[in-house]
Amino acid sequence: MNPEQLRLNARIEDEHWWFVGRRRILARLADRLVGAGLEQLVIDVGCGTGANLAAVARERRGVGIDTSPEAVSLARQRFGHVEFRLGDALTDLSDVLPQARLVLLTDVLEHVRDDFALASGLLAAVAPGAWFIITVPADPALWSAHDESHLHYRRYTRERFERIWRGLPVEVPLVSAFNSRLYLPIKTVRTLTRRRGRAAGHAGTDLFLPPRPVNRLLTALYASEGARLEQALAHGGPPYAAGVSLLAVLRRREGQIAMRCKPADLPADQFDPVAAAQTVTDNTAAAVAPPAG
Repeated sequence: MNPEQLRLNARIEDEHWWFVGRRRILARLADRLVGAGLEQLVIDVGCGTGANLAAVARERRGVGIDTSPEAVSLARQRFGHVEFRLGDALTDLSDVLPQARLVLLTDVLEHVRDDFALASGLLAAVAPGAWFIITVPADPALWSAHDESHLHYRRYTRERFERIWRGLPVEVPLVSAFNSRLYLPIKTVRTLTRRRGRAAGHAGTDLFLPPRPVNRLLTALYASEGARLEQALAHGGPPYAAGVSLLAVLRRREGQIAMRCKPADLPADQFDPVAAAQTVTDNTAAAVAPPAG
């Protein structure tokens, strides 16, 4: 994510319905999974500007990590009660991952070329009994300029999502779509932005603050899905079938886990941010190069 988008997130995520609604759902599920107290360590991998971890770690110890210096700097400025690290999760969290009671991996895997390697590496590093909450963008048909601007490799089907942990020693009490009640209007917006070739909001994204009454209504609609997701987690009730995002709750079981790479038989990713950035660099260099001879 580029610095302009990170600054946008930091500026609006305390109010914007998508950020607020998602935080309320995550905090609700976290309260169901782990107790309060500083002995309860929550780790946020790909923590961004820090608001998710700050919400979940209010009564717990929190450690967040991100590869973006800008993100970590913004998180440290805003949430001084939480520890934020700059670096790679699999190497720079080796001292705390075995102590984790809950690992957040929220809207991170779509940014990683090999999502299987990251997920299996994290599952291998935690102790049996540790919980994971994982979210990803859903439905490849929703792909738009918003995804490319956010440097996503893919949006996920449920089958593609579940393959990440299939065959590993994990318990899976919940897999569900979410952001389901707003799926149709978001799909309409994404269809329109795809046709016109640009995002609807600021910094190349679909993010903008609606008028306050509308924002409150959207926040309430999104956050209200937490009750059904919590019910499904606790008692196996019916989760949501379709939505803008997917969510999974996993629990590490006893057993060895070796890091594994993304299988070769998967469909190709929808976008390659690294290749796209190199193309832009090459085109820029060509445009400013002096004529030959």
